[in-house]
Amino acid sequence: MNSKHSMSMALNRLLLGVALLGASQVGAAEEVPTFATPPARADEPAQVIIPAAPQVAATAYVLMDAKTGVVIAEKNADQRLPPASLTKMMTSYVVDYEVGRGNVSFDDEVPISVRAWKTGGSKMFVQEGTRVRLEDLLRGIIIQSGNDASVAVAEYLAGSEDAFSTIMNGHAQRLGMQNSQFKNATGLPSPEHYSTAYDLALLAQAIIYDFPQQYPIYSEKHFTYNKIRQPNRNVLLWRDKSIDGLKTGHTEEAGYCLVASAVRDDMRLITVALGTVSQESRAQETMKLMNYGFRFFETLPLYQAGAKLVDSEIFMGVDDVVALGTGEAVTLTIPKGQKAALDIKLEVDESITAPITKGQVLGSLVVSLEDNVLAKRPVVALQDVAEAGIFKRLWHSIWLFIMGLFD
Repeated sequence: MNSKHSMSMALNRLLLGVALLGASQVGAAEEVPTFATPPARADEPAQVIIPAAPQVAATAYVLMDAKTGVVIAEKNADQRLPPASLTKMMTSYVVDYEVGRGNVSFDDEVPISVRAWKTGGSKMFVQEGTRVRLEDLLRGIIIQSGNDASVAVAEYLAGSEDAFSTIMNGHAQRLGMQNSQFKNATGLPSPEHYSTAYDLALLAQAIIYDFPQQYPIYSEKHFTYNKIRQPNRNVLLWRDKSIDGLKTGHTEEAGYCLVASAVRDDMRLITVALGTVSQESRAQETMKLMNYGFRFFETLPLYQAGAKLVDSEIFMGVDDVVALGTGEAVTLTIPKGQKAALDIKLEVDESITAPITKGQVLGSLVVSLEDNVLAKRPVVALQDVAEAGIFKRLWHSIWLFIMGLFD
């Protein structure tokens, strides 16, 4: 199971008690930087009430913090279901990927085959025998949910839709979508074509962060092609200004589906709702999840990448200490009001000896809340330390030997 998915299980266990007490002190070592927020007074303990996730009328759903990948709430997150036109998220992802690698250009003129033109379902209304800019086709896929545009892109990038589905599945595996299999570029029904709420949340996360320059297309409300103006089927773009994507889907088998994302107060959430009963239902159930996540949780940037945590004594080096810190940013998803209740522990290796290379792992940082580990990250050297001369090394060797006798 994905480590971020596993981490979300720890977060979910925090909700089982419903009432979370936030008056405990931060348990970090003295050297670890503390938060600016003052602790709660002992005679006025802070209390944060976190209700259970709302009842959501969907076959499966996921509420994810986009920054951390932590799942805040879910139902049947790993159940394989038909994704309908949510498939086109992967189709558009492959387009962005190929453009990003320089294999194709958004200005490429894509030929429209008879097969693409004849594809049923929702359409961009491209014409057989014409050529259409790749960027226009991308908008036709994302905004108009055009099956014809999807097939045209698949044929252009891979020669055939079957070959394109192989590329789609390769990206799915690379992104950790372990319970997804694509058989076409459109999402039209196929027995072996499936995905899950969790996998589609991972895909949305990749779309948002891997290709931020193209992501704004998902928030465009209309697109006109061939003198036909069609609206984006994501009605939440009109109802809530914090919503900026992503994609709708519907077939009789899949029901009404929606993957959405929104940003409020520096927190981005992703929701996936599969198998709702109507267009209105998928919008309402999505907003239940969005409002719950924003109301009761926050994204906490704890440490930036390269943040210094402590100076640690070392032996046999030209320097006597080495700066240790985070090799990567540490960002958490926590219930609101629980920052002061975090338990931060820094574990540093004993008897560190030179030479030391910048980035060398020399310990770990463990962040917990209510005995649930939220993050465990390596602590690394922030600088190189060269080996000392022979006399200093000899003296330190003797000292380490004597110390060892008393261990």
